Amino acid sequence: MAEIRPFNALRPRPEFAKQVASRPYDVLNSEEAAIEAKDNPISFLHITKSEIDLPSVTDIHSQVVYDRAKENLLALINKDNVLFREEKPCYYIYQLIMPARQAGGNGRSQTGLVCVSSVADYFDDKIKKHEFTRPEKEKDRIEHMLTIRAQTGNVFLACRNVDELDQVMENWKKEHTPVYDFKADDDIQHTVWVVDDEAVIDNITEIFQKKVPHTYIADGHHRAASAAKVSKQLPESENAAYFLTTIFPENQLAILDYNRVVKDLNGMTAAEFRGQLQDDFYITLSPVPVAPSQLHEFGMYLDGQWYILVSRPGTFTDDPVGVLDVSILSANVLDKILDIRDQRTDKRVDFVGGIRGLKELEKRVDSGEMKVAFSFFPVTIQQLFDIADNGNVMPPKSTWFEPKLRDGLLTHLI
Repeated sequence: MAEIRPFNALRPRPEFAKQVASRPYDVLNSEEAAIEAKDNPISFLHITKSEIDLPSVTDIHSQVVYDRAKENLLALINKDNVLFREEKPCYYIYQLIMPARQAGGNGRSQTGLVCVSSVADYFDDKIKKHEFTRPEKEKDRIEHMLTIRAQTGNVFLACRNVDELDQVMENWKKEHTPVYDFKADDDIQHTVWVVDDEAVIDNITEIFQKKVPHTYIADGHHRAASAAKVSKQLPESENAAYFLTTIFPENQLAILDYNRVVKDLNGMTAAEFRGQLQDDFYITLSPVPVAPSQLHEFGMYLDGQWYILVSRPGTFTDDPVGVLDVSILSANVLDKILDIRDQRTDKRVDFVGGIRGLKELEKRVDSGEMKVAFSFFPVTIQQLFDIADNGNVMPPKSTWFEPKLRDGLLTHLI
């Protein structure tokens, strides 16, 4: 059964919470981070993307970047008195509300439990995975954690519904005042409650011990893998044997599409490429951008034009992985036609989260940076569970969860 623990979070004083909280380090590049943190010296981006405080020519994976992150973190604790460490181990309830006008939002609210999860559970596959990871991205987070001795990136876990857990969290929310409650610049409402009652803490721990056999990584495979490897390098640290997670019951979650852009057509013209696609897809022109409305339907943006692609019979199998649209496109387009064998390492392909919208796909192609873009119908949470339970792996970057937890509100010191 799943082993979780309360922890002494390093967190901002309430008056600083909104300024400190930042988007996750891996959803924005250095230039975007510099813009977001401009004129905000206590943004947590100064810790998670500390290259923004160094000359632009600095290698973002160099030790000087990690050293600057440590310096910035210590300043927020000791010099500026912005961050403090909780006196006792606590659980935390984290609620996010996305306004209806945002892509995929529909006014959704989702509530999860912030805790630390056992690294042993990660190695024993009680924490289920569905993606491989990229070695260079792991190395970056490993060096970051080892240098600053903290886990700043929250691993987003899912679990099957447990009525008792839902009830405990809802009751606490109704009966207690949150320590943080603010609307971020992107209009996502972030609300956090501290669960500090010993009886309730014990009850939550017991629920997981008795009712939750597995948790599933929804978002954060690299953060989890990095934390697991760091634990091996810090055997003397009991805290390093656990890593920062937020666990959401499946009834709280929705998955958005995770789209693809490709740099070149493997030597083909656009017309030749479309001709190759006709072997496996029905292709029709679309006068509007294509957000697929059903499984096995894709959008394609090529030479300023949108197309609808529909899989022909025989282009996919019935197994949990083969039936995924990301698998269909990988097998019949990226691999077969474009010779992209490994999406984890091939620099010709990149990934665009659905929250960025179809305009982002058009922008990447129209700029000349990329040659073609593909939009997807989202994977379902049940598909994710089925694949992980069967020990299978999705193609990389198959799922995009939104809204995102903010970095800096709750940090785990190791």
